[in-house]
Amino acid sequence: MTSARPTIRELLASGEKTFSFEFFPPKTEQGLLNLWRAIREVEALHPSFVSVTYGAGGGTRDTTVDIVERIATDTTLTPVAHFTAVNHSMAELRNLVGRFASVGVNNILALRGDPPGDPNGEWIKHPEGVEYAGELVKMIRACGDFSVGVAAFPYKHPRSPDIATDTRRFVEKCRAGADYAITQMFFRAEDYFRLRDRVAAEGCDIPILPGIMPVTQLSTITRSAQLSGAPFPADLAERFHALGDDPEAVRNLGVEHCALLSQELLEGGAPGIHFITMNRSTATREVFGLLGAAAARPRAAV
Repeated sequence: MTSARPTIRELLASGEKTFSFEFFPPKTEQGLLNLWRAIREVEALHPSFVSVTYGAGGGTRDTTVDIVERIATDTTLTPVAHFTAVNHSMAELRNLVGRFASVGVNNILALRGDPPGDPNGEWIKHPEGVEYAGELVKMIRACGDFSVGVAAFPYKHPRSPDIATDTRRFVEKCRAGADYAITQMFFRAEDYFRLRDRVAAEGCDIPILPGIMPVTQLSTITRSAQLSGAPFPADLAERFHALGDDPEAVRNLGVEHCALLSQELLEGGAPGIHFITMNRSTATREVFGLLGAAAARPRAAV
């Protein structure tokens, strides 16, 4: 089952809303079993695509590649491989791109990546690697007919000194050859719309897919800065903490809020929704179902 999948560029150009799901490489055998259970559950929804993250510092590189290859060869899903420059030479990067191409993977999300061990530590370029995500985008595009995405930050990248600089750097990497962007997770629609509008004001009309995740437990709130690069909205946190003694109520509010946020984003012109699953598909599948016919429309297998 190695026939070429549609590119994300083609899916977005069709004008139809995309719905996608993000997974990460687990570190245990049980985690791997849970991942494949979630992938099979999502496959039944016929999403536009699924993505697999690379892990901090590229630490899960081989697992990521193995999972993406298996999705490409053993499922009907269109996989997007997250791909970082951390600790990789140009030769290694080109080799990995070739490995993806050999199994029909033609969609890659290009990320500079965080330093291994400490995401906030000093970035040190590999002596034979690349310095910026834009260089990675150019390298991938030079290797073949790939559809390349990049990351977007609704607040700003933690390493950017201010919003204006962050916007300028984002537009630069888009103009290096990116077809689309996927945001870090966020919890308020206005944060997405502000990002989209300031990028458009710079003359860049790249499609930006919002990355969102339902809050199913209070620990997500406390980890928000680590997960998304920004504090969790205080007013929303109050609503969740008021239900702190009732885990089921917290989960229900999280699913409801995520569905309402998704609807607001779609009505406001977002080209689709990218669900961050944390390898548990139940809550995101519930949100997908609550979105109704627009989300549930089956797609033809490829």
